Amino acid sequence: MIIGICGGTGSGKTTIARKIIEAVSRESVILLEQDSYYRNLEDMPLDARRQTNFDHPDSIDSEMLVNHLKRLKGNLAVEMPIYDFKTHTRKPQTEHLDPKPVVIVEGILIFAEARISDLLDVKVFVDTPDDIRFIRRLQRDIAERGRTVESVIAQYYATVRPMHYEFVEPSKRNADLIIPEGGNPEIGIEFLCGLIREKLRRELSGSN
Repeated sequence: MIIGICGGTGSGKTTIARKIIEAVSRESVILLEQDSYYRNLEDMPLDARRQTNFDHPDSIDSEMLVNHLKRLKGNLAVEMPIYDFKTHTRKPQTEHLDPKPVVIVEGILIFAEARISDLLDVKVFVDTPDDIRFIRRLQRDIAERGRTVESVIAQYYATVRPMHYEFVEPSKRNADLIIPEGGNPEIGIEFLCGLIREKLRRELSGSN
C-alpha cells in the first residue's frame, strides 16, 4: 500500500505521517519525503541556486521518486537521497530503505505529477489555513535551513504563494480524504491507521 499525503508548505504533512507511523509500527511503514528528491544543483553558482523556483514540479527529480516507489512496491530496497537545503545540493551519502508493507510519501506536489499520483493507493490532502502555513514555514526555514526573515518572505511572494495556487491547491480535487488541520486531524489519522492495520492483518493472514 502506498499512501500519498499532500498539502501546502507548512500544512502539517510530515507531522501527520510520523503520527501514523508511531501509531501503527515503524517495522511496517516507511516514509519518503518529496523534499529529499529535489534536483541536485551543484553545477550552478550558489546565487543561481537560490533563485530556483523550488515550488514548481520541475524542481523535483520525479523520475527518481517514481523509480523508487516502483522498486519498493516490487519489494526492492532503495537509496533515498539526502538533500542539503543550505547549499541546494545532494549530500554524498544516501539513506538505505528496505521495502515494507506500507509506504507513505509526502510532499506539496505529489498529486500534481501524474506519474507519482498514479502509483498512490490512497491520496490524503492536509488542508491548513494560509496564515498558519506561512508562520510554520517561516519558523522552519529560519531554524533548520539557515534562512533570514527577509529571504523567506521574498521567496513566499515570488514562488511559494503563486505555485501553491497554480499546482497544489488544484490538486486537492484528486484526494480521497481531506484532513482539516484547523479542525480535528486525529479523526483522519485514526481512519488512515485503520486502513493500514487492515492491510497488515490481510498480509499476515495470507490474503490480499
